[in-house]
Amino acid sequence: MSKRRVRALASWSIVIAFAVMALKFVAWRMTGSVALLSDALESIVNVIAAVAALWAIRLSHKPADQTHQHGHHKAEYFSAVLEGVLIVIAALLIVFEVWRAWQTPVVLDAPWTGLAVNGVATVVNTAWATVLLRAARAHKSPALDADSRHLFSDVATSVGVIVGLICAVLTGWFWLDSVLALIVALNILWQGWKVISTSVDGLMDRAVGLEDHIRIRDIISAVSKGAIEVHDLKTRIAGRATFIEFHLVVDADMTVRDSHVICDRIEEALQAEIPSVRVLIHVEPEHEAKLPAGSSAVPFA
Repeated sequence: MSKRRVRALASWSIVIAFAVMALKFVAWRMTGSVALLSDALESIVNVIAAVAALWAIRLSHKPADQTHQHGHHKAEYFSAVLEGVLIVIAALLIVFEVWRAWQTPVVLDAPWTGLAVNGVATVVNTAWATVLLRAARAHKSPALDADSRHLFSDVATSVGVIVGLICAVLTGWFWLDSVLALIVALNILWQGWKVISTSVDGLMDRAVGLEDHIRIRDIISAVSKGAIEVHDLKTRIAGRATFIEFHLVVDADMTVRDSHVICDRIEEALQAEIPSVRVLIHVEPEHEAKLPAGSSAVPFA
């Protein structure tokens, strides 16, 4: 169910991105505003990013195969990196349009109608970004998360443009149009940098946060009865999957069957608490323990 829902959301993102882009280009054509043009150019990024996100999500859900034996979970990070790059390109295009508009200022045509159309697009974007963000958190999807964050950035940009253009129309200071477009470019450059840096961090096998690390440690500690200690706890995140590995020290005379029972108990506890978790346990005899003999503590490094 989770897989189908994520794919469905990614598919609908393409439809909505096209609709929003069309509305914003209509608003630009009505007014001739370079600020609204910059907002529309950013919507092109939304369309391409939505298509890339769907491709990445489909690929990330493919099962492990001979050439990708740990699965395809990281595919979604590539989509997010692509989105960040496209954002930067859009910002540069906006700067170019700002330069042209600054050299030849124009009076806006039908500003109120154009702003109303852009407002409708902004409302649609806000609603859909909220849906995507909730789904990204529920399903741990980097692609949906990047898409939602970019849409929220787009919403903030649109609101700023609308407010600024209202001021320009009321005051007659139409040079504000170019200034607003430049602010839009700088804002999406910043958003693009954040999307790229977050995605690259994921590609570099980032560990879980401190709070999640403590939770994992506590789960293992609670169900590791029969073991002497656990050490060298390591984690990494790959898309929606969390990989956990550690060393489990048991009595040297314990049978393979008994140590396997402990491992199964730990794996089941982790799988019950952490979605899409992959657990690797290295069982060691007691002389590999890192605490003094007789200690009742369970160390986690």
